[in-house]
Amino acid sequence: MPLVSDAALMIDGFPHLGCGVGLRREHYSHVLDRSARVDWFEVISENFMVAGGRPRLVLERARECAPVVLHGVSLSLGSVDPLSQDYLRALAALARRIEPAWVSDHLCWGSIGGAYAHDLLPLPYTEEALAHVADRIGRVQDALGRRMLVENVSSYLTFAHSSMSEWEFLAALADRADCGILLDVNNIYVSATNHGFDPDAYLAAMPAARIGQFHLAGHSDRGTHLLDTHDAPVSAPVWALYERALARFPGVSTLIEWDEHLPSFEELCAEAERARGIERGVRGDDARSA
Repeated sequence: MPLVSDAALMIDGFPHLGCGVGLRREHYSHVLDRSARVDWFEVISENFMVAGGRPRLVLERARECAPVVLHGVSLSLGSVDPLSQDYLRALAALARRIEPAWVSDHLCWGSIGGAYAHDLLPLPYTEEALAHVADRIGRVQDALGRRMLVENVSSYLTFAHSSMSEWEFLAALADRADCGILLDVNNIYVSATNHGFDPDAYLAAMPAARIGQFHLAGHSDRGTHLLDTHDAPVSAPVWALYERALARFPGVSTLIEWDEHLPSFEELCAEAERARGIERGVRGDDARSA
């Protein structure tokens, strides 16, 4: 069964799936009873890199009713630790089984000396780091037999010896590694607020042909900084930035992330429907159908 029709819009090899939701354990019942009606699902890769069991059953049932994307959180692309060959073999096997629309992970590091921080830690934006991460992405893509998407993370500090901006680094990385970009609009807004840069300058620097997916999520205002918490609806400024991103990068799939204080499945899908409405408005569908 094809993931999308032959007529579906493609952004540099990544299909336009519409507006989807992250699949979390609390909402598995909607997949199992086949009541879930969504454009597509994104799942955390590590939760399903096991043989058999209820999670794998849920994933296979989800794949029967909608396209699925695998999104990893522990590949640690920026680490100097060796890439885990066991992890890559398990991820490649899962991808062969599920046939996801694409596979993604984060532009960050999270391990040192074999110990995992269980966090998405930012990189120094230097030529040395650029060459290191591009090489690792190349090896991951070789192991998977496909190109992947790399996501920008939110950050709360910067490195004094960075020689380029985050957006310059990300654009150069996508070109050098020949990978796609998962553009997290909420993370851009959070980091822009925390560090005082212009989020629209970030969007302007992104190579349109490399953008394969958007992320939208909620964040928390801690007074001194914004924290990417994925525990609330998308904020008004992020919706506004998303609209500008859609105008610059049309035809990109959108995913609603919500990991804590989960709402009902219906409320989650309503956020995806709001994203779909904004996309229709940017494309001018409402005017054409009036």
